[in-house]
Amino acid sequence: AKNMTEELLSYGVDAVFVYEDVRLSHFNVEIYTNLMADFIHKIRPTVILYGGTSIGRSFAPRVAARFKTGLTADCTILGMKENTDLIQNRPAFGGNIMASIICPNNRPQMATVRYKIFKKPDQVKPTGKIVKMKTAGVDFTSGLSLLEISPKPKEMDISEADTLVACGRPFKTPEQLALAYELADLLGAQIACTRPLIEAGLIDPRKQIGLSGRTVAPKLLITLGVSGAVQFTAGMRGSELVFAICDDAKAAIFDVAHYGVVGDVFAILPALIKKIKAAKGLI
Repeated sequence: AKNMTEELLSYGVDAVFVYEDVRLSHFNVEIYTNLMADFIHKIRPTVILYGGTSIGRSFAPRVAARFKTGLTADCTILGMKENTDLIQNRPAFGGNIMASIICPNNRPQMATVRYKIFKKPDQVKPTGKIVKMKTAGVDFTSGLSLLEISPKPKEMDISEADTLVACGRPFKTPEQLALAYELADLLGAQIACTRPLIEAGLIDPRKQIGLSGRTVAPKLLITLGVSGAVQFTAGMRGSELVFAICDDAKAAIFDVAHYGVVGDVFAILPALIKKIKAAKGLI
């Protein structure tokens, strides 16, 4: 707990509230909900944000239900009104609109936030304080028991990649995908994709960018034949540099791309690969 507290303070936070008890060594959604209820009753925060992780998505609804307050899931943009109403923006109706949601009548306001939506701030000299919270009075009873801990196999998640090559709808065969893989290999990048390639069974579902996939924020994102539907762009807006190739000059991807080429991706890719190989001295 001490290491985590010190790291949080190094990111410039004003205060870290700490509950310490041996019974908190592993996450238990029932006990942690009781702890959060204790925290809210004592501190009375206006807004609580949770990470849109598997734990956050199970924990946040329980807390919201306990306090009969609203909860907006998978927010991609947040704002605040002068009266402290939290503006919670997320795609709705299959991604066809962006909904701005507020919870004016209840506090605390709650939202889960997509991973990688906010960039990690630079570390600074800590100036915040540590507030030790008492666990006396917190209910530690639970119907859940931890039976086993199984290590998750280590693999590179596209959310952590610095360089990504994302394939869109035009890719329909393994032979076409081979070009994208060749480009990715040359750049030391990972392959990613849009939903149609997942549905076609061409790429692992864990490689999908978007609302129903992963949120990414690489240093370089190259999109190949991606039109840029809101479901996709909501998952990649944190990318530092976006280079897009698409045959539709009016495609939405060009609204978020820093550089773009209009044309047939299968005509452009071989030429691009050849250029990169020449620059690397491979041909």
